[in-house]
Amino acid sequence: MNVGVHVTPVTMSELAGHHSPVWREATVQLTHAASEWSASELFSDAMPDRPSCRNLSVAVAALAVLVAAGCGGDDSSDVAAPPPSSPVIEDPGPIHVHGLGVNPKDGALFIATHTGLFRAEAGSGPERVAGRYQDTMGFTIVGADRFLGSGHPDGREKLPPFLGLIRTTDAGDNWKPVSLLGERDFHVLEAAGKRVYGFGTDFASRRPGFLVSSDGGRSWDERAVPEPLIALAIDPEDPERIIANGEQGVFLSSDGGRTWRPIEGPAGLLAWTKDGLTVVDQEGAVQSADEPGRRLSSVGDVGGPPAALDSGPNGDLYVALHDGVIKRSEDGGRNWSVRSKPE
Repeated sequence: MNVGVHVTPVTMSELAGHHSPVWREATVQLTHAASEWSASELFSDAMPDRPSCRNLSVAVAALAVLVAAGCGGDDSSDVAAPPPSSPVIEDPGPIHVHGLGVNPKDGALFIATHTGLFRAEAGSGPERVAGRYQDTMGFTIVGADRFLGSGHPDGREKLPPFLGLIRTTDAGDNWKPVSLLGERDFHVLEAAGKRVYGFGTDFASRRPGFLVSSDGGRSWDERAVPEPLIALAIDPEDPERIIANGEQGVFLSSDGGRTWRPIEGPAGLLAWTKDGLTVVDQEGAVQSADEPGRRLSSVGDVGGPPAALDSGPNGDLYVALHDGVIKRSEDGGRNWSVRSKPE
């Protein structure tokens, strides 16, 4: 993540505690970067090649500049110097999108990203929710103002690196843990009623796993999957029927993930509405079928590799591109228009 932090000299009194906005922002980036490492990566010679390590280096450098600026010179020079100007911090905005959803209460689009949760009303740009920088990896909307999520905390919060399953009942202003706090990081998360499906990493073992809950995420059963998952969609008529996608293929289960069978389809992202199945492949081509397992037909293109895909309450489709642009289709993926873009 590239964070623009423009620093002017400040004194140690301005850096004291956690009141400095620059100090807070740099520590947020430190936590975000460090939370992505596995135990083996922390002690690996290859660790400096990780993007998160480069992010950490940026944050450490920012902190070093701050401390050096605050410590430089003696007391007399500090007194004689003119008052420092306020540091300017650029909000990174909705970059590295993980998930999308439409709030059925008001139709607002929510964008879950590596740098926080954003809300975009029709005709307006995205706005950060509650001023928080929570890295929401897994994200799904389950009702009016009610969302489920997973990922890593805002660096200013006293929480473990893995959030487990969390929920909000006020459209993202406040989140509370449901289960697996400190134990699991779901990157794929979908729900229908009390049924919740999640695929993500276990903190202790660093192994990925597929978990299923029948009570809203309070308790879980682990089930096998054919390969690591990059996407999952639930039949809107039957929460036992799910389709999952990995790097090698597409798989269908009719018994809640207990058994699987391969079906036709490319690796990519999935949406399952009452009109059928939509697949956006890794290059952005859109294919659809009335029913999973039937022959897919090419219908359109989103204009680039997708970062996230979801459907709205009316069956319209939303896709995020890697530059943060969100597009919407009202005709099953044939045509797309820009719904939101970073300002």
